Amino acid sequence: MTTSTQQPIRIPHTPWGRAIAIAVAAAVIVGVVLLAFVWPTMTSSVKDVPIAIAGDSAQVAAVRTTLDTSAHGVFDVTTVDSRAAAVGRIQTRDAYGAIVLGAQPEVLTASANGAAVSQLLGQLAGQLQTQANAQAAAAVQKAVAAGAAPQGTVEPTITVTVTDVVPLASTDARGLGLTAAAFPLVLGGLVGGILISFLVAGSWRRLAAVTAYGVVGGFGIVGIMQGWFGVLQGDFWVNALAVGLAMFATASFIVGMNALIGRAGIAVGGVLTMLIGNPLSSAAQPIQFMAAPWGAIGQWFVPGASATLVRDLSYFPDADTLFPWLVLVGWSLVGVVAMIAGHFRNQEVVAAAVPEHEEEHVLQLA
Repeated sequence: MTTSTQQPIRIPHTPWGRAIAIAVAAAVIVGVVLLAFVWPTMTSSVKDVPIAIAGDSAQVAAVRTTLDTSAHGVFDVTTVDSRAAAVGRIQTRDAYGAIVLGAQPEVLTASANGAAVSQLLGQLAGQLQTQANAQAAAAVQKAVAAGAAPQGTVEPTITVTVTDVVPLASTDARGLGLTAAAFPLVLGGLVGGILISFLVAGSWRRLAAVTAYGVVGGFGIVGIMQGWFGVLQGDFWVNALAVGLAMFATASFIVGMNALIGRAGIAVGGVLTMLIGNPLSSAAQPIQFMAAPWGAIGQWFVPGASATLVRDLSYFPDADTLFPWLVLVGWSLVGVVAMIAGHFRNQEVVAAAVPEHEEEHVLQLA
């Protein structure tokens, strides 16, 4: 009886150069990821916040001069005829706030635009009140010096009223839920696209899976965010359509790129969505705060368009939402076209590689 001894399998050592190269490449990738997320925040600055101002020409000119001196470049001011016109610009998101001048000055805010803008306009109200009281005190002193008012005349106190014309919902009073929801929407699209790419075979089945994923995901997420937590406002069905379309757009693009160029397509979709689109989405700060032109560029990607669309549908129903809808539809079409193109390309590859008598059977399996 003979006994055999199984020799252990020896795995060859990785060459030193390759080991070091892999380590360096991994470190570079981590640095790029960090830069992608930190750079937009560290380079952002408070600038070009669109506001409206209403009042007589002399008052408007005085306030404009003050803003140019004390807050140069912070505000992009548009003059309007009345308070109603200022409110209208805020409701359409053409302005993030407004100053209404008169006997009782008023600062109009929209907390639904985000905490950063609300804090900025609150500080502006305090500055206007200090300036108004100083002007009133100077007027009293001048009148006393001219004998038009008796000594000891009490200086008037002017209160600048702050009115939130588009407030956040009481269920999300600080807007944290609306901001926090942006990243899961991005991640959800990525997860769906990657899983479908790996687990579903057949181009048409993948298209059906992506469609079902967008529909179910849209209703599920809006059901949680609006029906359960009350983060979203407005029409439930329109919100579900917007969220579902955003998830479909990301997932279909990843699946389409995978069908078109192989596994590298998943990396392309992930980089465009997570490392470019998400950091530039302006979900947590106004577009104007980002270094130009990156804020505007970010709105051409799914994360930026979806974040803007969801906020507008919830709190600014009068805003023009055509552009974000078109962006989501555009990315969806790119994904679908890539899936179809990849399907026919694969058929051509199979037809060229398989003998003629087996071609029909293999194409049926594609």
